[in-house]
Amino acid sequence: MMADEVKNVEGAPEAATTENAPRRGRGGRGGGRDGGGGNRGRRDDRRGNQRDEDGGEELIEKLVHINRVSKTVKGGKRFGFAALVVVGDGKGRVGFGHGKAREVPEAISKATAAAKKAMVRVPLRDGRTLHHDGRGVFGAGNVTVRSAPAGTGIIAGGPMRAVFESLGVADVVTKSVGTSNPYNMIRATFEALREQTSPKSVAQRRGKKVSDLIKRGGASDRVAEAEAAAVTE
Repeated sequence: MMADEVKNVEGAPEAATTENAPRRGRGGRGGGRDGGGGNRGRRDDRRGNQRDEDGGEELIEKLVHINRVSKTVKGGKRFGFAALVVVGDGKGRVGFGHGKAREVPEAISKATAAAKKAMVRVPLRDGRTLHHDGRGVFGAGNVTVRSAPAGTGIIAGGPMRAVFESLGVADVVTKSVGTSNPYNMIRATFEALREQTSPKSVAQRRGKKVSDLIKRGGASDRVAEAEAAAVTE
């Protein structure tokens, strides 16, 4: 009896040590609280800091359209979402992108990332309107954009308004004929914006001065020089 009691007393600390020891196997695989969860949190923090460093400038993000799609599978229906987002800096740069995912926030984040990669530069007159009229066609989408005097505002509807607000245009007149599909309307709008040129770029391409181009419009020498000095891009 004394020997058995001694064995039990000596074995008790070993059993307690085994029960209180952390489960390294499960934690190492990412299932335990002490294992993969903390590492994943640190990785997410690093990604967030990277995004803040890469996109230090403030961008205007506008959600244009969300479409819910379904796929019929053996067990029933599988739903997904497609998002269309327009991103701009409000100073002459704008882009659009679309993303698909099983959840709405993930689809929006994918579309935003795609829009940031596809941003284009559009020259603006006085930082508020377009330099000249333009027309864009994509599929069944047919849009017309026109420059406007100060105080006109953004006369555009639907997806086109989101593009000009993100671009930083304050005065513009637009017209869309044909389809009402937001994807085709935005693509046609970007086709019209890509054709925009500034007097400065035209003068450099022709080897002339900006004032020479303005004079051909019937302006006097003094007015032409004043307008040429006001052209920034």
